[in-house]
Amino acid sequence: MMKNELVEIGRQLHTQKMIAGTDGNISVKLDDDRILITPSGLPKGNLKPEDLVIVDSNGKHLQGIQKASSEYLMHLCVYKNRPEIKACVHSHPPYVTAFAVAGIHLDEDILPEVVVSIGGIPLTDYAPPGTDAVPKCLEPHIEANNAFILRNHGLLTIGRSLNEAFLRHETVEHYARIVHLARQLGNIDSIPSEDFKRLEKMRQKLDETWSQNK
Repeated sequence: MMKNELVEIGRQLHTQKMIAGTDGNISVKLDDDRILITPSGLPKGNLKPEDLVIVDSNGKHLQGIQKASSEYLMHLCVYKNRPEIKACVHSHPPYVTAFAVAGIHLDEDILPEVVVSIGGIPLTDYAPPGTDAVPKCLEPHIEANNAFILRNHGLLTIGRSLNEAFLRHETVEHYARIVHLARQLGNIDSIPSEDFKRLEKMRQKLDETWSQNK
C-alpha cells in the first residue's frame, strides 16, 4: 500500500539522521490529478498512514485531516514539468546541506555510480521555503536533473518510483560525505572525460530502456 511505503520512507529518513524535528516532506503521484503528500508540522519519523494528505494537481485539499506540507508547491512543480516522475523526497541531510549552506556545487564527474544513477546535481538559487520562489528556483534545472541542492535549505531528489527517489537521496548524501572527506585530504580527481561521456551514455540508455518498458 502506497501510504505504508511513504510512511516507511519517512521513518528511514529519520533513522538515517537526514531530518530532525518536523523537517522534510515526501510525496507520491497517485494518478494525473492526485498527489499523496506528508502533512505539515508532524515528525516524518513517526507518521501513520492516516496522517497523510491527498491534494490535486493544483494543490487543492482532497483527503486527510491534516494540512499538506508547506512545500507542496515544490512537489507540484516537479510533477508539472516532469510527467514521468512519480515521487519526490526532500530532507536536510547534514553533508548535502553543508554544501548548500556553503554555496558549493557537487561536481558530477567524480563518482561513476553518481553519473550513471543520477547525473548532474545543480545548486539552486536561494528561495524562502514554503513560497512560490522555490518552484521558480527549480525551473532552470528541472528538465535535465534528478537531484537538486536547495541553497541554504537542503536536498530534493525525484524518481520514477518512491524507492528510486529515496535511493537517489541516500546516494547524494553519501556522495557529499565522500567529497567532503576528499576535500579534507586535499585533492579530488575527476573521471577522465572520455569515460565520463561513456557513463553518461549508459545513463541515457537506461532511461530509454525504462521509457520503452513502462
